[in-house]
Amino acid sequence: MVMETAICGRVALSPHQIFQPKPGDKKPRQKQWINRNALMAMPIAGVGKGGGLLEKPVIEKTTPGRESEFDLRKSRKMSPPYRVMLHNDNYNKREYVVQVLMKVIPGMTVDNAVNIMQEAHYNGLSVVIICAQADAEEHCTQLRGNGLLSSIEPASGGC
Repeated sequence: MVMETAICGRVALSPHQIFQPKPGDKKPRQKQWINRNALMAMPIAGVGKGGGLLEKPVIEKTTPGRESEFDLRKSRKMSPPYRVMLHNDNYNKREYVVQVLMKVIPGMTVDNAVNIMQEAHYNGLSVVIICAQADAEEHCTQLRGNGLLSSIEPASGGC
């Protein structure tokens, strides 16, 4: 026989304490709640098969002047896009440029890095990635930190 238990706050009550009418009650309480605001039912599949109380979700609180991770991700998605540009130089070897691109840009494949490097070599300039301004600034700084010539520009307008 499968037993159901109702939870009152954090105290478990048996079904007999909730659903059995008291002597003198005019309406039987079969399958009705005594106080809908005070009780919650949680069926339990059987002894030893799990069930229990769910904890109250934790709501992230931020201090003034600090944004939550969700807010940061949302603002980056909504901020205007920027292009990270790679400029040709006569100092770095092609293989090194490909290695740096793969190290600095998340998800950069060898094929994409080679194409970007070749475009910058032949045309003098190449688009590395289009992303949020904060990310573009970070990528540009990392490319420069590895000895490459890089800049950013707004992606809206133009080609």
